[in-house]
Amino acid sequence: MSPASVVTARLQGLRADFDRSFAEPARRHDAEYAELLAVHAGGRPYALRLSQASGVHSDRPVTPLPGPQQALLGVAGFSGAIVPVYDLAALLGHPIPERPRWLVLTAGSPPLALAFHELDGHVRVDEAVIVGEADGHDSRDVLRGMVPLPGGTRPIIDLPAARAVVHQLTGHHLAEEH
Repeated sequence: MSPASVVTARLQGLRADFDRSFAEPARRHDAEYAELLAVHAGGRPYALRLSQASGVHSDRPVTPLPGPQQALLGVAGFSGAIVPVYDLAALLGHPIPERPRWLVLTAGSPPLALAFHELDGHVRVDEAVIVGEADGHDSRDVLRGMVPLPGGTRPIIDLPAARAVVHQLTGHHLAEEH
């Protein structure tokens, strides 16, 4: 076979493969992934969706505020804004062993920060491994699903649901922007 006929045969094969690809159903090449933070709040392991957060900070000074809400730790400054900081362990109903070190800014408006004790790391998981939960949650329930991670399965904290719980605690029912 001459070099020209080899090239011609190869081109015909590629053309046939190309044409056949349009007759086949579309395939998903990439799985959909969830970006999560593995954290500890009140001594218990949880996961947070990064898509629901606008930042994570450690050792940020929090100015205490007096008030009846045990979960309210105080306020902290972020890019010139004064943001209320709530203890995630207290919102989840856990005893508060010590002051949390980490803050996660929730996405949306008005600004809100939630404090947690330990950051175990960032993980990327296939959405298919996340076990979702049915709708119809109690208005104080902030857990939405479970995710198997190294070291065990963790409940996923829904940050918009945590924001709603804070609004219930404070008596504010503010419209949220995304």
